[in-house]
Amino acid sequence: MHATIIGAGLGGLTLARVLHIHGIPATVYEAEPSPSSRAQGGLLDIHDYNGQQAVAAAGLMDEFQAIVLHGHQAMRVLDRNGTVLVDKADDGTGGRPEVHRGRLRQLLLDSIPDGTVHWGRKVEHTRALGGGRHEVVFTDGSTVVTDLLVGADGAWSRVRPLVSGATPEYAGSSSIEIYLFDADHRQPAAAKAVGGGMMIAPAPEKGIHAHRETAGTLHTYVQLTEPLDWFTAIDFGDRAAATARIAREFEGWAPELTALITEGDTDPVWRPHYALPTGHRWDRVPGVTLVGDAAHLAVPDGEGANLAMVDGAELGKALAAHRGDVEAALAEYEREMFPRSEARLDDDLMLESLFGENAPQSLVDLFKEA
Repeated sequence: MHATIIGAGLGGLTLARVLHIHGIPATVYEAEPSPSSRAQGGLLDIHDYNGQQAVAAAGLMDEFQAIVLHGHQAMRVLDRNGTVLVDKADDGTGGRPEVHRGRLRQLLLDSIPDGTVHWGRKVEHTRALGGGRHEVVFTDGSTVVTDLLVGADGAWSRVRPLVSGATPEYAGSSSIEIYLFDADHRQPAAAKAVGGGMMIAPAPEKGIHAHRETAGTLHTYVQLTEPLDWFTAIDFGDRAAATARIAREFEGWAPELTALITEGDTDPVWRPHYALPTGHRWDRVPGVTLVGDAAHLAVPDGEGANLAMVDGAELGKALAAHRGDVEAALAEYEREMFPRSEARLDDDLMLESLFGENAPQSLVDLFKEA
């Protein structure tokens, strides 16, 4: 048994790691030219009920604890006037600790043998050869034939068409990502508003969310419910014009909140939200399966990275348990993965509490019920 994994994100690397500790070889093909070629995003909260279980299955809990940002599990909810409605300190239990996505990815990379990941290998397409065998064709013209193919290649997976005709559709909302550096000194009011962890200032169909990262960096996600053409009309390469246009949607909001938009130090980056159909499933196809966003892409809800890692860990464990029977392993994995990923649909309540007509009170009420 040798696994061919497309995509060196958290799901694919967790799978490679779990296979490695069970003595099963794997090769990971990644389109990015190197581990450092692209910034890996901001903070992730890795949950004790899913993501941390994947870390444990990978035998990396000690290493994981070493990269946790202690104190950053704090959470607060503000209204548009900057009034604090909810203020939850980091209770130190570690139920949802924050880590940098890039550091977590590097931890996984360091845990697998050198040469496992082949960088700069972008997939052009894949095709079935019959008998559970598949060919992967790369953009450089090279090919790989495998008996065990795993698509860990995200929203626009090149492996997904082997099992499903589903494609992601725009979900009606987007985030605009902005960084503000050295905020404690340069924008102390904004830094105070964000607090020590995560701040959410929700309103109907919009909101300002921010994470405190290291060294006084504030990482802001501006959420807006608008059609695609509303965003394409904005020139995001013109920082001043783009931030002014986005800030206009928050006229009358407290200046310490709008400063997270107008005083940013980076060009605003548009992140449209795409999702696969609700309850996306497929019939068992011999020799191939999917993990993470390739299988169950959804609007960002705090679960995506966690579920990708759990998928990778559970698939690795199934392959180890059914070492001589790939099909039994893939069938067991999918049988458990489909309902696990669909359980996140309960998060529709969270999305309604964030952007529904009663926000922010709906979010405050949700915290009271928790």
